[in-house]
Amino acid sequence: MKLLRLLLPLTLITLKAHAEDGYRLWLRYDKIENAALRSSYSNQLQYIKVYGQSPTLAAAQKELVMGLSGLTGNTPRESATTEQASLLLFTRFTQPAQLTGITTDYAALGQDGFCITTARIKEKKVTIITANTDIGVLYGTFHLLRLLQTQQPIQAVQVVSVPAIQHRILNHWDNLNRTIERGYAGFSIWNWHTLPDYIDQRYIDYARANASIGINGTVLTNVNANALVLTHDYLLKVKALADAFRPYGLKVYLTAKFSAPVEIGGLKTADPLDTSVQHWWQHKADEIYELIPDFGGFLVKANSEGQPGPQTYNRTHADGANMLADAVGTHGGIIMWRAFVYDVRVQKHDEDFDSNKTNKNLPDIAAADRFKQAYAEFTKLDGQFRKNVLVQVKNGPIDFQPREPFSPLFGAMPQTPLAMEFQLTMEYLGQGTHLVYQAPLFKEVLDADTYATGKGATIAKVIDGSLYHHSLSAIAGVSNIGSERNWTNHPFGQATWYAYGKLAWNPNANARDIAREWVQQTFTHQPQAVQTITDMMMASREAVVNYMTPLGLHHIMGASGHWGPGPWVNNAGRADWNSVYYHRADSFGLGFNRTATGSNALAQYKPEVQAQWKDSNTCDERYLLWFHHVSWQHHMHSGKTLWDELCTRYQQGVDTVRRMQASWNSLQTVIDPERFHQVQQLLSIQEKEARWWRNSCLLYFQTYSRMPLPAGVEPPDHTLDYYKSIRSLFVPGAGSN
Repeated sequence: MKLLRLLLPLTLITLKAHAEDGYRLWLRYDKIENAALRSSYSNQLQYIKVYGQSPTLAAAQKELVMGLSGLTGNTPRESATTEQASLLLFTRFTQPAQLTGITTDYAALGQDGFCITTARIKEKKVTIITANTDIGVLYGTFHLLRLLQTQQPIQAVQVVSVPAIQHRILNHWDNLNRTIERGYAGFSIWNWHTLPDYIDQRYIDYARANASIGINGTVLTNVNANALVLTHDYLLKVKALADAFRPYGLKVYLTAKFSAPVEIGGLKTADPLDTSVQHWWQHKADEIYELIPDFGGFLVKANSEGQPGPQTYNRTHADGANMLADAVGTHGGIIMWRAFVYDVRVQKHDEDFDSNKTNKNLPDIAAADRFKQAYAEFTKLDGQFRKNVLVQVKNGPIDFQPREPFSPLFGAMPQTPLAMEFQLTMEYLGQGTHLVYQAPLFKEVLDADTYATGKGATIAKVIDGSLYHHSLSAIAGVSNIGSERNWTNHPFGQATWYAYGKLAWNPNANARDIAREWVQQTFTHQPQAVQTITDMMMASREAVVNYMTPLGLHHIMGASGHWGPGPWVNNAGRADWNSVYYHRADSFGLGFNRTATGSNALAQYKPEVQAQWKDSNTCDERYLLWFHHVSWQHHMHSGKTLWDELCTRYQQGVDTVRRMQASWNSLQTVIDPERFHQVQQLLSIQEKEARWWRNSCLLYFQTYSRMPLPAGVEPPDHTLDYYKSIRSLFVPGAGSN
């Protein structure tokens, strides 16, 4: 306790030095303004007693002291005896004998679950946090503090919480030179130059933030991997991070470059069936686990976008994954093998990709539709992977678009655990300058019904393992974290990180409830302000869909870093790198035909799902242009033509951003000046860029529709040539993924 008393003032000084710059994320612990509630919490939680000793339990106690001191204004004291304590922390193995009235079902809690409950020691009421493991106790600690932060009653608290998904992981696309592929919040937070000797406080606060929302793994390096990270000098640096993270239950993972045995091992091949290659990886795994006994395993991108892989040697993805799985399996590690693959052969550029005329000679979509490739490559391998391999699948079949149909792989590989891959960093969602709360996107996917075993076979049940009774489960979120002081550049980028952790723990959680909880911890408890900000957040994802890619348009971003509109892009190195390939606009209409008369990608779904999308007249219009090429005169559910509805949606996107601006401006007296002005300026950028998107796309598509803008849609203020002339230089985060 003496150590805690020494550390606490220094910690609080550090936090308060930058009180409103966003560094503290949702762990703000500012004094509760309601004096009666503050006093109630203080009286109920005066004396802390922790049973057992470990770095994790010490972290839990430190967090409680810091949190309660900040929230109540009174520093809780360490209890000398069980009888004196009012807040007890213990695992099932250290439970004090004096407690009565505890009915905790420890078997149901698993490794990470926890129970917060009210019990009695003789006649005295006490609050307890208990679990099977120390990390479970830490998760319970953060949950109790969240109840206080959101001003919930705790007089008779009863909470049992168990994560649905075993491995809840962040994927950092960070390079060893500290650049970040698709990173929009500065440079990498990993300073490899000063590691392993210098442990930045930021690393500890990163681990705290992740533990507070139940994230238990982090992949430190880019999926476009650099074999150098597997050399001994770099592994010592990785070990230093692993040691710093371990008290917070955060395991480290690395990306494995498939050609590492050749690049750093001196071998002549990386063939996964070659015994010398197998031995090399086994020895490398042994070396890693000697340094990091709880190393999580490898994430692998192979045979995609030019990355090496087993197909380089005429082997299968299963051959490659299983070789690595054998290497880490003896140590308890896992392999996450990404399903983001498409033919690395550069297609011949089609000279008929011309934005100024009808694109009549597009490549054969039945053969070329990238939508179909992951399904085609991986379903035939179902059942061939080792038990410690997960196939990691992007939420949609193309590439993290503002809205995608769910990947048909979900529910199509019953013998293989599938991990979900979401993108928190907003590559196609305005990047670091647009307010887009992604929980509604995540929920749209998690709640989608695959009908794999009949009605109710949701994607959430696929990835938590329950649908096919897999014991291994995982979810991955591509990080939006960088060296910016507030971690995510846009303050509301923090909300997506927070929501990802909450949904990784409980995929059935409600997106609005998560938003409200985050607002209360991050900005204010003033009821009207909480409601206003929550409404903004809940409207933000649909707004960006409307002003970028309404009605199922997709992949029409600019070629430079996927930033800004580029529906006219037609000169990339291969067909499916061009926007015109995806929207296929011509004088007849718009959209990509993926039905039986087109690429037939729709056939990869179960019949019940196909039925939702196969008829252009009844198709859910959110996905209409994903699956159909329809006439500009096509009658929409609103009664409008496709053209008029398209124009209206683009205008609605702009109008929603303007309403968000007005809502935020109404909060000036409620939000601290620094963050208020920061968000205000970013919303101004978003409104400007929403208009840019609307004007560019409507002018371009109008060259095919030859129809006027309908009433209520603002006319563009420049010509199409003007918008096409805009050049985006040095777009941050450029690269493939």
